[in-house]
Amino acid sequence: MLSVVVVTKNEEDRLGRCLSSVKDIASEIIVVDSGSTDKTLDIAKSFNARIYHRDWSNYGDQIDYAIKLATKEWILVIDADEALSDELRESIKEEISNPKADCYMLNRRVYYMGKFLNYTWYPEWRIRLFKRGKAYYERKVHGKAICKGKIGKLRGDLYHYSYRNFNEQVMKTVRFARQSADLMYKNGQKFHFYNLLINPIAYFIKFFFLKKGFLDGTRGLIIALSGSMYAFLKYAYLYEKYLNEKK
Repeated sequence: MLSVVVVTKNEEDRLGRCLSSVKDIASEIIVVDSGSTDKTLDIAKSFNARIYHRDWSNYGDQIDYAIKLATKEWILVIDADEALSDELRESIKEEISNPKADCYMLNRRVYYMGKFLNYTWYPEWRIRLFKRGKAYYERKVHGKAICKGKIGKLRGDLYHYSYRNFNEQVMKTVRFARQSADLMYKNGQKFHFYNLLINPIAYFIKFFFLKKGFLDGTRGLIIALSGSMYAFLKYAYLYEKYLNEKK
């Protein structure tokens, strides 16, 4: 009744927790791997997952490929660094046995620097559960699901164990900023000087003040500042691309 799909690459330290949280409700587990060199595939096999290889292109493409491999009526998309809370697992079981919508949003709660966040990145609703054929993923750096039907919400949290350490966060911030700039340039988005000033400030205000990140203390401040850095780098990379074009 339920297909669980996961995309992976070198997730041996997190995949077990992820698959343990879904194994009791999954009719099948589909893992699409893009070249793991650690024990990721051995862990997937221990959960009787169906494993496929696909070279990485972007997140949306990987997920859509995995979705097409699913054979059950309902599909749950979960990342290797995520896990279902007990309450969310029960609500998924109840809902797919008596559905009231075509797609469901799950509330993701981020574990960051030793504790779960209460404000900065929370609540964070994402469509992750849907009937087969009722959703597809955007071809973007942070591709999200688009529902073609009625959307509902489920109780319980989707735990997100986001970064192993701060260095990984910085490296991903830089990589995502470059990828976003590549996509903006490809789509013809123009660079404006004010983007380097206004966008980082707007990000900081949104997450530190409007979403009450200050109540998460130092962690909230670090997130707001790192997000501002992402916004700045994204437009700095875009500016560089237009400079290279002129050359």
